Amino acid sequence: MDTIQIRGLKVETLIGVHDWERKLPRPLLIDLELATDASRAAAKDKIADALDYDAVATVAVKFVEASRLQLIETLAEQLAATLQKEFALPWLRLTVHKPGAIGAAQDVSLTIERGKKT
Repeated sequence: MDTIQIRGLKVETLIGVHDWERKLPRPLLIDLELATDASRAAAKDKIADALDYDAVATVAVKFVEASRLQLIETLAEQLAATLQKEFALPWLRLTVHKPGAIGAAQDVSLTIERGKKT
């Protein structure tokens, strides 16, 4: 199994449980690892045979921007399900970073894995 990685995809959205978090969009950073078979694309050198990581990023950004969730757990779960369905991904690992969530910490993040590596 091969993986495509997208690191530090920056998206602005409303997220959080506190009133002050619900007033202004804040940046989240998304890291994705996506299962693929790169040999098909490599053999023909055609995007039609590849996992289009630009399309994946576009779907992820649009989804996160439109969400108005409270928890990064919910966001991660729903985004993972959306990407797996849209791109027929057998496995993915997704990390949502919420910089500034805790004043004394640089970052808070959650990583989930969904599907099976085959």
